[in-house]
Amino acid sequence: MNTQSPEQKGSAIRKKSVARDWAESILVAFILAMFIRTFIVQAFKIPTGSMRMTLLAGDIILVNKFIYGAKIPFTKYRLPKVHLPKRGDVVVFIFPEDPKKDFIKRMVGLPGDMVEIKNGTIYVNDQPLVDCGFSQRYYYNRGDFAQEGRRITVPANNYFVLGDNSASSQDSRYWGFVPEKNILGEAMVIYWPPQRIRIIK
Repeated sequence: MNTQSPEQKGSAIRKKSVARDWAESILVAFILAMFIRTFIVQAFKIPTGSMRMTLLAGDIILVNKFIYGAKIPFTKYRLPKVHLPKRGDVVVFIFPEDPKKDFIKRMVGLPGDMVEIKNGTIYVNDQPLVDCGFSQRYYYNRGDFAQEGRRITVPANNYFVLGDNSASSQDSRYWGFVPEKNILGEAMVIYWPPQRIRIIK
């Protein structure tokens, strides 16, 4: 025998409605967050000093994933890209030697480029990089792909990347090239800690 009064029944119905509304809101927020993280922008934490002084260990950055065409999960396909990676871009990519790791470096050599490090300066197609993003740094001849006097040609659909802190960076000098399919996005802004908030250049 149901002994609930009409007021009690109405209260129970309202509680169920509120709970359902909350559950729906949480589900929609979760789906939206996952969509944004997968296809538009994702946060990454910088683990090492390989990009000093541009990025410091502990910086949390936002990476634009749609600009190069975001990867569609569980497939080999990507969304249409806004443009290809450009020389000087700071990019996040899947480490070619360990797909469980994400790396961040600066784009130096594009497909077909000939890259050489000579006297601390990067030469691309026999021309020194004089942009301030490169000319103010000293680059060391280290690793199999950057021995003194050696010029490397970047294969099609691949890129050559270097850390800004050349003295302490495991980059293309050591392990070679980044396939285009491994590139996740362009680092756009530092948003944490507050005193480090800035656009990444």
